[in-house]
Amino acid sequence: MSARDIHEEKAIARELFVQQAAHGNTNVSTSLLRGAMTCSTKSRGDYTRESSADAFCEGANTSLLPVIRVDTANLMRALQQLEVIARRQAPRIAFKAKGSILLLDLADILAVHAEGNYVSLRPQTNPYLLRESLSSMAEKLKPYGFIRIHRSVVVNISAVEEIQPLPTGECRLRVKGGKEYLVTRTYKHNLRDLAQLWAGSERLCG
Repeated sequence: MSARDIHEEKAIARELFVQQAAHGNTNVSTSLLRGAMTCSTKSRGDYTRESSADAFCEGANTSLLPVIRVDTANLMRALQQLEVIARRQAPRIAFKAKGSILLLDLADILAVHAEGNYVSLRPQTNPYLLRESLSSMAEKLKPYGFIRIHRSVVVNISAVEEIQPLPTGECRLRVKGGKEYLVTRTYKHNLRDLAQLWAGSERLCG
């Protein structure tokens, strides 16, 4: 049996383990894995080749035994650790406020409003006023899931809960917490970014 065949059988064994684990079976049978790893050494090859293949397969079976002992509790702990890491890596915005530099998760910002030469970051709690143009802020936030819906408003697409078409060709948009915004016809095309899939109609807001 060739080394390539042995490698393929090892891959099959790993796949069987993954499938069993995915279905909640924490007591994956060792005999099942060994069955998948059985080498067909009774082939036309010479005795030396058969002996080498047998030794290789036996070593592969032994190396898989520690993996079989992984249980649901360990898998859940690993998943929780990954969730913590993901939260730490969530994008944040840094800005100066009241003499300090604050860090705010972008996911917490529902919208950004233009206020003269300033912009107002709007989480569900108190807003923060920054000296920057809305156009500049919109460009910075665009890669993180924010779209412009009005000449004076940018919204976080993950905060949008409902879109209501209006007879004027505009739309009314509602975000978490119940706040509503008008989407003008100039920026209505940006609504395509609100969802990865639109069903039932190819047109947005009438």
